[in-house]
Amino acid sequence: MTPSRDIGRLLAIMAALRTPKTGCPWDLEQNFATIAPYTLEEAYEVADAIAREDLTDLKEELGDLLLQVVFHARMAEELGAFDFGAVVEVLTAKLIRRHPHVFGSEGPQTPQAVEGLWERIKAQEKQAKAGRGGAEKSGALAGVPIGLPALTRALKLQTKASMVGFDWNDPRAVLHKIREEADEIEAALDGDASEAAAEVGDLLFAAVNLARHLRADPEAVLRGTNRKFERRFAAIEQALAADGKKPQDATLAEMDALWDEAKALE
Repeated sequence: MTPSRDIGRLLAIMAALRTPKTGCPWDLEQNFATIAPYTLEEAYEVADAIAREDLTDLKEELGDLLLQVVFHARMAEELGAFDFGAVVEVLTAKLIRRHPHVFGSEGPQTPQAVEGLWERIKAQEKQAKAGRGGAEKSGALAGVPIGLPALTRALKLQTKASMVGFDWNDPRAVLHKIREEADEIEAALDGDASEAAAEVGDLLFAAVNLARHLRADPEAVLRGTNRKFERRFAAIEQALAADGKKPQDATLAEMDALWDEAKALE
């Protein structure tokens, strides 16, 4: 087979990989559960390429993510549940349904109004699914997947709670809560370590809340901080290497000073 821009060729390749006896032994062993971790990993790699503003890498990572969709759809087709075409059909129907201001009679909308419209339509869909006997949980916090990264799930839970009025109006109030949680950690340090760890969880939850009030994605800002830490620590290693040292040969005071230098240069 040769490379192609045709989605049909991609589906044919996936079918060949999953064909018993002649397909790939590794691909044939997989199921939804074993592939799911790769699906999450590829989504993170897409986000990483975007954060690095590497569009060449983004093209490749989007292909890897598309492979995950094709793989899951192929396994579902083998079970007689649905195929790739059904996935596309459901998606196109959802996009049309959730954009009445584009494909219907709603008329022009502001970004804020569109966001509210999207949420109202999602709520209607949830009610319809429940009416069909779906497994949707009830309650204001229903519908937030358990498998989301903890920071993202905290953000979604807080957003849903805010929609029913359970929220602060001032980010300074959230900052006060962060200080309160930090004080509780300090009070717990001399006691049970598990209690102190639980207080750290409360602190992280409050920090996510502050990010939300600042209209920042906590996952994105933490990724930015991670990159900053990597960059500054690499500067420490380079400075030490110039003196013939490694980090383990330096004192904490030396590395702190080099950290401050790297920070100042930024």
